[in-house]
This record gives sequence, structure tokens and C-alpha cells, in this order.
Amino acid sequence: MAATADTTAGTASAAREPNASVRTWIAMVGCMLGALMSSLDIQVTNASLPQIEGGIGTGIANGTWISTAYLVGEMIMIPMADYLSRVFSFRRFLLGGTVAFLFCSMGCAFTTNLDQMIVLRGLQGFSAGAMIPLAMTFVLSNLPLRQQAIGMAIFALTVTFGPAIGPTLGGWLTTHFGWRYVFFVNLVPGTLMLALLYPTLERAPIRLGLLREGDWWGIIFLIVGMSCLQTMLNEGNRYNWFDSPYIVKLGLVAGIALAVFVVIELTVEKPLVELRLFAYRNFTLGTVAGIMVGVLIFGSIYVLPTYLSEVQGYDAQQVGAVMAWAGIPQLFIIPFMPLLIKHFDPRVLIIFGIGVMAASCFMDTHLSANFAGDQFMNSNLVRGVGQAVTMTPLTMIAFIGIPQAISGQASGVFNMTRNLGGSLGTAMLSTIITRRSEFHGEMIGAAAPSTDPVALKFLGDMQAYFLQHGVPDPARALHQAEILLARLAQKQALIMGYADAFYVMGWMLVAAIVAVAFTRGKA
Repeated sequence: MAATADTTAGTASAAREPNASVRTWIAMVGCMLGALMSSLDIQVTNASLPQIEGGIGTGIANGTWISTAYLVGEMIMIPMADYLSRVFSFRRFLLGGTVAFLFCSMGCAFTTNLDQMIVLRGLQGFSAGAMIPLAMTFVLSNLPLRQQAIGMAIFALTVTFGPAIGPTLGGWLTTHFGWRYVFFVNLVPGTLMLALLYPTLERAPIRLGLLREGDWWGIIFLIVGMSCLQTMLNEGNRYNWFDSPYIVKLGLVAGIALAVFVVIELTVEKPLVELRLFAYRNFTLGTVAGIMVGVLIFGSIYVLPTYLSEVQGYDAQQVGAVMAWAGIPQLFIIPFMPLLIKHFDPRVLIIFGIGVMAASCFMDTHLSANFAGDQFMNSNLVRGVGQAVTMTPLTMIAFIGIPQAISGQASGVFNMTRNLGGSLGTAMLSTIITRRSEFHGEMIGAAAPSTDPVALKFLGDMQAYFLQHGVPDPARALHQAEILLARLAQKQALIMGYADAFYVMGWMLVAAIVAVAFTRGKA
């Protein structure tokens, strides 16, 4: 009886909690613009890398550092954002980070060589790394519980729509205005963000005394460990992983540094990253599911554009047009997610959404040489629906039971692990495509043309074709036919490798469903 009375009183108290003010909502929109910019810039340069590489005079091999530098900077800042926002105040830290981000964006646009680009992209990622976790922290700290679903829905839209639309925007800007506008575009939302946040965020004093309490050894080992890990993941497939001494050294340094970091965080009085968060079942399982979803979000944004470019010969704008299909459903579904969360168990919505995403991956496992942009429309739309339904309830269910006092740290850990899942997934999928393409190539090659009737007929037909089109020597015509057959076999092996990558993504999402099934429902 007493328990029932307490529950009723708690519900009534929550109902009496005042709604967020207009000022709070304006500040929240400003924070979400920051989250959108941060997530957008992860992918916006990918469709434009060939043009950027040409513009600064570097090759394809070194051009990957343009993306790697940003990711390294961002991954270092995300777990530090909560601590630094308490030192310098939420307002000063976010506004200062935004200004730094805009200056670095302008600097990237005017770079003339690779070294300048790497430094400025790293600083751009570092300044952007605070925007995503602080946007989530703002929602958890400033919106009443009954309105947090709205804030989380907007947050989910920024962190999933940004990567989805990044290649589209980058390809369009590069085609029509040049690669430098990929960086100039940040000035518009960045300026609007400053205009919204400057008058609305509450002022708070700087607490420099917290610097004396800082977990500086933890910060040092985190920087070293995450830098080496992110570099290893981005460069591993290029250097054939642990066959390369360079990758082995990176792996050893990353492993030792992160192991020391974990020991420090579990023993110091005031850790930078509160690893005891993983004692909360929902947070642990939600984080595991978030990593798997991160593999899908970032993995599909890597696999699909690479397939279209490498196999089908699409340019940046054509790739962007195909990728845009995944963003369209999110614009229409996510605004209704707070209503769905109110009437359905969040776990049901998450399982449905992840199941839909898995189905979209399995739809892309039947690739062929004729499978190009138009054939990806249905699977991209389905994938967009799944992402839209998944992200808001997944974020909310992971934070059930987390005290508000440590919600900022929880936000940093949750977002860092999701981005880390994206990096792990991209590295894994890149390796799968390479290894499975080699495997399929060997299998196709095992069917020797001297015994395969289909191959023999193809060689005969092509030999006749080349003889009719200016090749006078039958032996040379046969050689040309053999070269053509080898190229077609190589292309087919590559296509099958990409199909295997989609297959792996689908089964990883099935594993995420299992993790979600063991979480608790609404608090």
C-alpha cells in the first residue's frame, strides 16, 4: 500500500514538473546544430577525397589521413568533454569549441599541402568532439523527464542523418563549387549555432580548481591509446594488418596504453571516464547494441560508396544521390518517435528497427555487375526506416537508471563507443572485402578455362570479336580475350566480396537484437 502511494506521488511530482522554457528549447536547437556538424564532417569529405587529394598534391594512399586525422581528434575529445565543460563551464566550452571548429574549417579550405591538412583536420575533429556528447548532456540535464523523448529524437536525427547526408552534400558541393566548399559549408550552421547559444546558455563561473583534480595520467594514456588505435584501424588493411611492423607497433602501444588507462580509471578517486557505468545492465547492453548499430551506420556509409565508385564507376555526385535515400525516411519518422515511445515498449521499437536494418543488409547480399544505384534504392529506404526507429529508444533505454550527476560522463562513453564501433566496423569490413575478394578470385580461377565449357565459349566468341575488329593474329586475339576474361573474373570476385560485407553487417545486427532483449524496460 505504501509502495503504491510512493509510486503515485512520484508520478504526480513528475507531472507537476514544469515544461522546458522557450529559452531552453532554443539552446537545445543550437546544441543539436553542433551535433549535426560534428557527425556530418565525419563523412562529408569522403565523397570528395580524390578532388581534395589532387588539390593539395598528395596521393590516394596518403589521402586517407584526411579522414583519419579528424576521427583521431574527435575520439580523443569525446570522453574529455564532460570534464572540460565542468572546468570552463558548459557555455564557455561549447562556444569556444564552436569558434575553434569554424576557424579550423576555414583553415582546411585554404590548405596547400597534406601536412597542413592533417594538422587542421585533427584540430577540427578535436574541437568537434565535444559537440555530440554535450548535446546529449544538455537534453538529459535541462529537459524534464517527460520531454526528454523529444530531445532524444532530435538528437538521434542529427547523429544519424548527418552521416547519411554527408556524402550527398559533399559530392554536390564538390561537383558544382569545388572541394574547398566542403569546409566552407560549416560556416552557415556554425554561425547560426553561435547566434542561438550565446544569449540562451546559462552563465557559470570558471572552476580552474578542478584542473588540480584532473585525471591527467588517464588523459595522457587515453590520448596515446586512442590515437594509436584509430590509426591502426584506419591504416590496417592498407598495410596488410599484422604482417606489417608498423601496424604491430601501433597495436602494441594502443593495447598497453589503453590497459594502463583502464587501471587508472578504476583506481583514481575522480576518473576521467567512469567505467563503473558498466555496472548498470541497461547501459552495458545498450552500449553493446550501440556499437553494432555504429558498425551498420558507418559501415554502410563506407561499403556502399566504395562499391559504387570502385565497381560501377560512379562519381561523387552520383554516389551522394544514392546515399540520400537512406536519409529521407528519417526526416519523416523521427519526429513521431516520442509519440511511439509513449505508447510502445522501447525494446519492441529497438528490436523492430534493428531487425529492419538487418533485413536491408540481407537485401544487398545478391549483388551482381548490374546492381547499381537504382537497385540500392529499396534497401536504402528500408535501412533509413530502421535507423529512424532505432536510435531514439536505444539511447533512452541505455540511460535508464543512470543518475543525472554522471549523465555527462555516460553521454561521453556512449557516444565514444558508438563511434569506435563505426571505426572497428569500417576496418573489419574493409578487410572482409579484401580477403573475401581474394578468396572468390581463387575459387573462380580454380575453374580453369581449359576445362570450363562456359569459359571456353566466351574465349572463342571474344577471339572472333577481336579478329573482326582489327586484331590480325588469332593468337593475339585469344590473348586479348583471356585478358578480358581475367578482368571480368576479378570484378566478379570483388562484387562477391562486397556482398559478403553486407552479409556480415546483417548478422552483427541480429546479435544486437539479442543484447537489447536482455535490457530492462521503462523505469
